Amino acid sequence: LFSALTVAATARMHNFTQQNVANIVWAYAKVGRNDGQLFGSAAKAATADIGSFNSQGLANTAWAFAKVRRNDNELFDSIAKAATADIGNFKPHNLSNTVWAFATVGRSDEELFGSVAKAIVAGIENFKSQELANAAWAFAKVGRSDREFFGSVAKAATANVQNFDSQGLANTVWAFATAGRSDEELF
Repeated sequence: LFSALTVAATARMHNFTQQNVANIVWAYAKVGRNDGQLFGSAAKAATADIGSFNSQGLANTAWAFAKVRRNDNELFDSIAKAATADIGNFKPHNLSNTVWAFATVGRSDEELFGSVAKAIVAGIENFKSQELANAAWAFAKVGRSDREFFGSVAKAATANVQNFDSQGLANTVWAFATAGRSDEELF
């Protein structure tokens, strides 16, 4: 089935909307299909039309490529630029998924991470425990130890520590240790 879908989708990728591109790469990644032909075609289509992507499309596309460990330089550069320009429209899960994706493929875009840090600090009360843990992990993974970001995450995590699952707790502690940040109440 996926071989046939790849052939059909690749042939029509130039007609896909931004949502079609984001959805197909998300679905392939979700089922663990790392198809070079499909992801290559999707990267070209997404990069050419990145301006039409909404925040969810940008986050889902970045997540999908990272999930299958595809670090397409041109695509990630264009996602970083588009996401930074549209950061005010990102919901908490889009913010955390985007920085998770960039960190997973080893990319730390200065402007993107800076704007995400500001957006998270500004809306920290809207973040769920997994979103906090994933964002903290991503920042630490790429060597960012933003004081205000980690301070806000510490306060929010302390207030909601009962909502963290074991992986979220472990990732949060790892992130703070790796970033060289400690918080008396959190620890």
